[in-house]
Amino acid sequence: MQEQRTGSHGEVQLENAFFRVTKWTIEPGGAIPMHRHDVEYVVVPMVTGTMHVTNADGSEIVASLVAGESYTRSGGSEHRVENRGTDADIVFVEIERLA
Repeated sequence: MQEQRTGSHGEVQLENAFFRVTKWTIEPGGAIPMHRHDVEYVVVPMVTGTMHVTNADGSEIVASLVAGESYTRSGGSEHRVENRGTDADIVFVEIERLA
């Protein structure tokens, strides 16, 4: 089966009964396809930049990221995340609370 190229890559760094920690990299022009978070999670930006989040209902959020400034989102979030920039990767660590 051929894998679809999305311009994004997730690397699970840690997973146990309580947490899943994933480092995400989104290349310029790339995206993390539509997905759903069933659990609460924290995002820790590793770079300063802008990413675009399209929610399942079609609404859009322009997220200004600042390296090291974390934020949280509640479970139930369904969205697509894009790097519409042309010169730098968007990199962040996502920490999902599993229990």
